[in-house]
Amino acid sequence: MAITIKQVSCRKELDKFIRFNYEMYKKNPYSVPDLYDDMLNTFNKKKNAAFEFCEADYFLAYKDGKIVGRVAAIINKRANETWNKKDVRFGWIDFIDDLEVSDALIKTVEEWGKKRGMTDIQGPLGFTDFDAEGMLIEGFDQLSTMATIYNFPYYPEHMEKLGFRKDADWVEFKIYIPDAIPEKHQRISDLIQRKYNLKIKKYTSAKKIAKDYGQEIFKLMNEAYSPLYGYSALSQRQINQYVKMYLPILDLRMVTLITDAEDQLIAVGVSMPSLAEALQKSHGRLLPFGWFYLLKALFMKRRAKMLDLLLVAVKPEYQNKGVNALLFSDLIPVYQKLGFIFAESNPELEMNGKVQAQWDYFKTEQHKRRRAFTKKIE
Repeated sequence: MAITIKQVSCRKELDKFIRFNYEMYKKNPYSVPDLYDDMLNTFNKKKNAAFEFCEADYFLAYKDGKIVGRVAAIINKRANETWNKKDVRFGWIDFIDDLEVSDALIKTVEEWGKKRGMTDIQGPLGFTDFDAEGMLIEGFDQLSTMATIYNFPYYPEHMEKLGFRKDADWVEFKIYIPDAIPEKHQRISDLIQRKYNLKIKKYTSAKKIAKDYGQEIFKLMNEAYSPLYGYSALSQRQINQYVKMYLPILDLRMVTLITDAEDQLIAVGVSMPSLAEALQKSHGRLLPFGWFYLLKALFMKRRAKMLDLLLVAVKPEYQNKGVNALLFSDLIPVYQKLGFIFAESNPELEMNGKVQAQWDYFKTEQHKRRRAFTKKIE
């Protein structure tokens, strides 16, 4: 039977688009489902601030009357302007192990992009860096995280057969929490703090941290991440959205801010207990009992032994000066007290030596690799 591609045009079809991933991976022990309500907001053109500078449509592939694949076609106009490109992105791609299906999905995105003047296709990428990006190519037997994509091993094989080449790779590390802060690490952190007159700031109130530094945290991200692959600066509306969305759910013991002598923010480290197992138990749903698993993972004493490093950002002029050491000298005792065994780094660009150098004094294991693919549109 021929493959039929249908554009998502209503809430019922969007529901099918989201749930197709859940169905494909429901028996997989390593996949972590997205939170359904978050996905609804992400794909909603009124609620997602990224649509200020993004354009997107969503497509489902059918065979014999059954859904066999899905893909989002996205143009991030701001990223294209920043990097002087004409790229259409494919994101949230899933398909059965049938080359006809993956080919039909990719061709749909190519045609969609070509009509809008695009010359290249790349992905998997989301609207912005806040969405999961990169197709897993190593580490299929490792538990995923809430911030990353899990996919079957045949996915990248399809990409290569369809003529794609590597555009960028990310690596991920397990970073084991030491029994004590490494001596050299502590020495560097003490030296840097004295040399630059830096201050460690901690908060116990989400409202207070939002008021004092909420905006600055995300503006710092724009500064620190601007050279990174595909990055597009967060708009003011996005910053407002993320301050409201993320700061209230964080355990602020696991958030460290570094300021200079004038209280200007120069570095931030944000981590949280892994929600991977909680999301698996909740099947991506808050109701009826999903909220319990998520709250238990976030705030109860018996929590996951794994934590996620969500955000580490350092002002460009302070990079490579040991500020990261100061961040983790503050955070490691917190991780020890809360009983964590290891941290997930989440994706780091393989060529980003600045970021990976911060793990030199720790026991680490590079256990996953993911890739963004690209090719010319014919």
